[in-house]
Amino acid sequence: MSNGTPTTAPGRTAQRSAADRTQLQTIVRRFVRHRPAMISLFVLIVIAAFAFIGPFFWMWDHRVSSEILSNQPPDSTHPLGTSSAGHDVLGQLMRGAQQTLKVALTVSLCATAFGSLWGATAGYYGGRTDAMMMRIVDVFLIVPPLVAVAALAGNTKGGTTWSTIAIIIALFSWAQIARVVRGVVLSLREQEFIEAAKASGASAPWIILRHLLPNAAGPIIVAATLLVAIAILMEAGLSFLQFGIQLPDISLGQLIGEARTAVSTRPWTFYPPGVLLVLICLTINFIGDGLRDALDPKQTMVRR
Repeated sequence: MSNGTPTTAPGRTAQRSAADRTQLQTIVRRFVRHRPAMISLFVLIVIAAFAFIGPFFWMWDHRVSSEILSNQPPDSTHPLGTSSAGHDVLGQLMRGAQQTLKVALTVSLCATAFGSLWGATAGYYGGRTDAMMMRIVDVFLIVPPLVAVAALAGNTKGGTTWSTIAIIIALFSWAQIARVVRGVVLSLREQEFIEAAKASGASAPWIILRHLLPNAAGPIIVAATLLVAIAILMEAGLSFLQFGIQLPDISLGQLIGEARTAVSTRPWTFYPPGVLLVLICLTINFIGDGLRDALDPKQTMVRR
């Protein structure tokens, strides 16, 4: 005899779990079939291994060594040559890629987390709360990010490390994601499952974290992926202008900036970091395209 408490049949739970697995498998299958995205993912993994694992197996690091002759072209001892100050360019390239990737990933994680929460909160509450929060977003959107980040980085006491640069860039990178998430939440909050959550007594933070953000995961993941490339280019621009990571540490942008006057005389110091920087940005953009196609809600309704 029923006591009025709703129950869920085991069969329905199994069907729901199977449907979730099928949808996840469909997303993975679409992404795997996106050939440029898969090639880019493989290349990015190789670059990450080169940056983070390579230094453990290479005899030279990014610092000046008295044992290294300056301005030497590539040879068997230094495959990418040496710099005018006595650096091994391959060792510098590993360290530069490592620091650049650390900055980009930190910016993406921090800006995505904060921007998603801000946009979801504004979209859920609406009204005056939404208007006030989005005016703050507009302020961050109209400020030229590179100028603002350079101004803050240039006045940082004690020099700028990769973590300092990442935090400053994230501070001016969350607004675009907040606007994207708000737009998605404005449509999601009118759905029946949100009304059901409200009727069951769920609190606003629970609805935002448990229902709205998971259902906006597709646009959030794509925006976060593309933000990685934006952060890489911004960090490179800062380092090129001498506002980024400071010596004795190094980044790809700093390597390019230091070698810009030696393109014709010492091309081995300019082209490797430039090519690697472009390659990282291209691979991340292709991965973002693959995720966007795989997570397209209009396509996930199709079962094959």
